Amino acid sequence: MNDIMNLIAPDAVVPRLAAATRNQAIQALAETLSRVCGLDAKTVSAAVMQRERLAGTGIGEGVALPHAMIDGLTRPICGFARLDNPADFQALDGRGADLVVMLLAPRHAGAEHLKALAKLTRFLRRAEVREKLRAARGLEELMAAFEVAPAVNAA
Repeated sequence: MNDIMNLIAPDAVVPRLAAATRNQAIQALAETLSRVCGLDAKTVSAAVMQRERLAGTGIGEGVALPHAMIDGLTRPICGFARLDNPADFQALDGRGADLVVMLLAPRHAGAEHLKALAKLTRFLRRAEVREKLRAARGLEELMAAFEVAPAVNAA
């Protein structure tokens, strides 16, 4: 299993999310990921939105990586949603995001948080990965899209 698969919580993967705005997408993904992690959804959503207010988390090419550091976690964990309609995550290329990966990390694990962000960013910048995520039909194909050669995820 590669590093990305270790981060993604299969129960927090949403193949189709009908969210009209960035806030709705964040709230829905925070609720899903909170259930999986046993966290309070409002706390998670508030932490991610607080981070989002500092600077948009759109990384370009239709991808967003909202994230926050949260109490109550023992390791970084991610949820994923494919949005029916792109939402504005303030990417530098001006493109709305339809692929959203939410990363939560333990509050006192700054280095681990940054490493996970870097791995996810490198992974999601690959055109073939984005194409597979967009073309996937259902949960099984989405999960398969996250399984790539470990060399891609090398730190």
